[in-house]
Amino acid sequence: VVGWYCATPHSALQNQQTLMLEHIPYWLGQAMRGFRAGADKLCIVQLGLDGDFGAIELRSPAFGNGGRLPPRFTADGEGVSPPLLWGQLPQGTQSIALIVEDPDAPAREPLVHAIVWGIPPFVHALDEGAIRPDGVGLDNGSDVGRNSYFFEGWLPPDPPTGHGDHHYAFQLFALGEIDDPGPTPRRGALLKAMSGKVLGAGLLTGLYSRGEPTPIVKAQMGSAARIS
Repeated sequence: VVGWYCATPHSALQNQQTLMLEHIPYWLGQAMRGFRAGADKLCIVQLGLDGDFGAIELRSPAFGNGGRLPPRFTADGEGVSPPLLWGQLPQGTQSIALIVEDPDAPAREPLVHAIVWGIPPFVHALDEGAIRPDGVGLDNGSDVGRNSYFFEGWLPPDPPTGHGDHHYAFQLFALGEIDDPGPTPRRGALLKAMSGKVLGAGLLTGLYSRGEPTPIVKAQMGSAARIS
């Protein structure tokens, strides 16, 4: 099963990613339902945060927390990243990082769909489509890292048909001063740099599936997911 997520050359991944999972037959997707990475392996859990950190309001005008991601943001549509908004950050925040993972991926670890780090603390939003390749980063210091397919940018959700709901966890971290994880970092390098430096965190979850209905939760500008 893990082979469905195995690494292939960079160019092939970008051109063939939508061919890897959406064409898995329904019966096979159902057979893999019990095989999932697990929410306990999400970054927000792995960082071992205790109660001494600030909860950040994180939301999207495109979907509500726990609601279905519009196809526009998935491999079934344009495949662009959704817009995100967040509220007040803890005092002392030096930068912000965003990590988007799918803990329901049929693999040993959650599938990383996006990494952005070095976001300045005065920034409180990412526009639709903002998570895209940026080379060594932008002038404001932010940098898009590499997803599980080893390339920069947004990896559109592409769950196997019949596998059930996948929960896409948008995890936002307010950070103190951290070591440079290097250009276009992957998950492990960024987590190592963030360890012990998290001042606050926010969580927003969007669902997507193929082959079964998913309830739609309307986005509400005043709502947000909080870490408990």
